[in-house]
Amino acid sequence: MKLTKDRIVDAGMAVFAESGYQNLSMRQVADRLDAHAGSLYYHVRGKDELLALMADRVCLRAYDAGTAALASLPPAATWQDRVHAQAAALRLSIKEHPGGAQLLAESPGTLSTGALSLMERLLRTLLDAGLPADHCGIAADTLLSHVTGFVLQEENQPAAPPPVTAELYAELCERFPLLMGGSVPRLDQDEKFTRSVDLLCAGFAALT
Repeated sequence: MKLTKDRIVDAGMAVFAESGYQNLSMRQVADRLDAHAGSLYYHVRGKDELLALMADRVCLRAYDAGTAALASLPPAATWQDRVHAQAAALRLSIKEHPGGAQLLAESPGTLSTGALSLMERLLRTLLDAGLPADHCGIAADTLLSHVTGFVLQEENQPAAPPPVTAELYAELCERFPLLMGGSVPRLDQDEKFTRSVDLLCAGFAALT
C-alpha cells in the first residue's frame, strides 16, 4: 500500500499504545508499515511532528464527538449541559485511543488545530454563559486539563485493588478516618466524573 501521512499516524498510534510516549521511535513505526525508516521522512519530519499529528487526531475526533453530543441536546439545554456534553465526549474520545491521555498530557505545547478547536468552542460556551472574559481562558483550560488528568488516572488504575489485611485495614481506618470511614462516598468512575464536572461548573457559575 502507498505510504501516506494518515497511514503513518495510524501506525504511530498503534506503536504508541504498545510502547508509550518515550519509547516510540520512527523505526518502530516503519517496521509496523513494513517500510524503510527513511521513507517516512518524506511525509513526517520526525518523531515530534508525528506525536503532534497523533495528538491532533485525538483532539479532532473528540471535537467531532462533541459536535454530535451538542447536537443531541434539547433546545432548552443549559450552558452546564453543554459543558457536560463537551467534557464527556472528550473523555470518551481519549479513552478510545490507548495511551491517549498520556499523549495529550505530554504534548501541551503542540500547536494543534484539534486542541484549538476544543478550546475555542468551550470558550464560546463559557462566554455565552456570562462568565467574565478574563476568567474564561483559565476556566476552559482547567476543564480540559481535568478531563485529560481524569482519564490518565483511569488508564493507570490497577485491574484489581491491592490486597489489604485486616490489621492494615484497621490501621488505615485509624490514620485516615475521613477517607476510610464512609464520609467520602464510593462512586464508580462515570458518576465521579459527572460530579467533578458539576463542581467545576458550580465554580464557574460563581463568577457570573
